[in-house]
Amino acid sequence: MIKIYTQFIRERIAKLRTQENISARELGFRLGQSGGYINSIENGNSLPSLRGFLNICEYFQITPHEFFNEDIEYPKILHDIMSGCSDLDKETLDSILVLINKINK
Repeated sequence: MIKIYTQFIRERIAKLRTQENISARELGFRLGQSGGYINSIENGNSLPSLRGFLNICEYFQITPHEFFNEDIEYPKILHDIMSGCSDLDKETLDSILVLINKINK
């Protein structure tokens, strides 16, 4: 079971990184780590500490829940949409829901 989760973590970081079009080396530096930090994680040689994991989530502006939710392919985009909708009134949210339902048909 642990192998499955560690593989998911490695693959999720790689996917988020490529969606943001950032190299593993650059991400490592932006997290205050070495250039090989992310490569080491993605190649299965290490895992981030809890603090490192939270820093990765913070960098991508997603919550740990969004990170681990396999059903969300683009967690940052969904996070931004949810944040943008948080102050909308019910009528506007209903209109958005109608639009989403039309798109999904």
